[in-house]
Amino acid sequence: MQTRQQKEVIAKELAKKIKGAKAVVFSDFKGLTMKDMTALRSELRAEKISLKVVKKTLINIALKEAGVEADILKMEGQIAVAVSDKNEVAAAKIMSKFSKANNNLKMTGGILEGKMLSVEDVIALSKLPSKEELLAKFVGAINAPISGFVNVLAGNLSGFVRALKAVAEKK
Repeated sequence: MQTRQQKEVIAKELAKKIKGAKAVVFSDFKGLTMKDMTALRSELRAEKISLKVVKKTLINIALKEAGVEADILKMEGQIAVAVSDKNEVAAAKIMSKFSKANNNLKMTGGILEGKMLSVEDVIALSKLPSKEELLAKFVGAINAPISGFVNVLAGNLSGFVRALKAVAEKK
């Protein structure tokens, strides 16, 4: 059993993480095996996302300290908190993918930019492309007209060369 001081420390650490986070995802992990939980943690850790299992009352205290209006006590099951410091969509993507593969993990909500998100919002967030994907699409969009222009010039040039070759063959 944890003492009051230990609980206060846990709540303060969680509040600090939530304040500095880009996104937070809450999920019910009731029924998840230890093997599955370890696999989930390692997948999240690869993206530098931390997963904490904390009592709902301590999560509520941490949220109040972080300035987020939410009531975690209304959420069903045992709650795990995935905190992403770097990427807004990574935690939602990983948790969504894992919940599809394992029915025991259910997303229950989240936080983005200090605002509470519903389950539907978290699922929609998980479907968004990552920053790297968006940058790649942007570079492709910028590169497309230039590539097309180069191909047109190359086509005209190769047509000119073929015409010169045909003239040379006639003479």
